[in-house]
Amino acid sequence: MRGWWQELAGLVLPVDCAGCGALRVLVCAGCREVLSGAGEGPVRPSPSPAGLPVVRAAAVYEGAVRSLLLAHKERGALPLAGVLGGALAAAVLAGGCRAAGGAGEVALVPVPSARGQVRARGHDPARRIAFSAAGRLRRAGVPARVAPVLGLRRAVADQAGLGARQRRENLAGALAVRRGGRRLLAGAARIVLVDDVITTGATLAEAARAVRAAGLVGGPGAVVRAAVVAAPADSFRRIERAPGV
Repeated sequence: MRGWWQELAGLVLPVDCAGCGALRVLVCAGCREVLSGAGEGPVRPSPSPAGLPVVRAAAVYEGAVRSLLLAHKERGALPLAGVLGGALAAAVLAGGCRAAGGAGEVALVPVPSARGQVRARGHDPARRIAFSAAGRLRRAGVPARVAPVLGLRRAVADQAGLGARQRRENLAGALAVRRGGRRLLAGAARIVLVDDVITTGATLAEAARAVRAAGLVGGPGAVVRAAVVAAPADSFRRIERAPGV
């Protein structure tokens, strides 16, 4: 019940920008620009967990971006999924999933939230953003769909306050591909793991492990990358190019 009336209220009632507080606008032009993908780049936490795929992020997790993500995730500002999905789509596109003849379909695999978190929040943030991103990608000419094939097979502790090693231990072996996951991914040329934020990389590394363990890598579909809306500034990595390239 919580989700539909919050979304309706966000659409019809006057609101202030969840990023900067600008009056009577859901997301102001300045905050939209920050999430446009102009600051997109490859990210790699340090230390990087084993098995973490190549990750692209659309923006730095600070300031307005952090406020927008928290408003969507923790305060039920569901209409923000549109602009956040646009940012995620920009990260996916920058990672090479562009429209091209014979490129094939892109399957966005959202990292799942624990059931208790979904009940408390009234929605699954990464999944909601993934659906918005898939729509943006299709409008850009990229065949894309959401494949929610991952699920938690055991309870995990709240990640807040845990360090990198503790997060890896907390999540080790926690994710698995649901029954019927292979069918949901059938025909996908690329599998892209998606989440709203990357911090230590433990969650995306575990998601990649689960997909590999299910034998979903190596055929026509393969985990070649991951994409997120935002990452800490110190996770962004410059791509070194050879002279003349």
